[in-house]
Amino acid sequence: MKKYILFLIVGIILASCGTKIPYTNQIRDEFGLENEQMVKKVQFFTSATIIMEKNKQSGNQGTDDDGKLVSQSNNEQDRVIIPIGTKCVFDGYGPNDELILRFEVGVAKTITFAMRPGTTSGKYYLVADWNNGRSGGVIKYGNETYTATSSSGTAYLQVIRKRLQKTKRKDRVVKGMKV
Repeated sequence: MKKYILFLIVGIILASCGTKIPYTNQIRDEFGLENEQMVKKVQFFTSATIIMEKNKQSGNQGTDDDGKLVSQSNNEQDRVIIPIGTKCVFDGYGPNDELILRFEVGVAKTITFAMRPGTTSGKYYLVADWNNGRSGGVIKYGNETYTATSSSGTAYLQVIRKRLQKTKRKDRVVKGMKV
């Protein structure tokens, strides 16, 4: 008997949780997310980890006090990592109906997502310049230019969909009538 009650409780908990689904135009139309005020109420998530890197190299050559030849080089790497499932909010629309999403507070700390031409999934993927000849895509984040890793190109937007169903029942037992 205790097992059945435990299964019932676990089932109710799992049923009340939402599931993450890709954000598509079909979802937008189904929930009436046509204007900015409605889209701003939606909590978005990333489907994959997004890694953006920026490398800066500098160096010089010369001699030290003892007359030895010295070659010095510095390599500075700056990485922004947005883990899978990170929450983000709608910031605005791009010129071609792309979604501009904000992951943190700051000037231009936004990333653009759009549907890819020629795909039928309807998912909104990370937008970057993937034709730059390097491994990865060029992306602007916080007024800085980064290179998004090639694995970041698989990241698309997700939302949580919940199904709520309420049933109200009122039972009444009729005892009948006697003559």
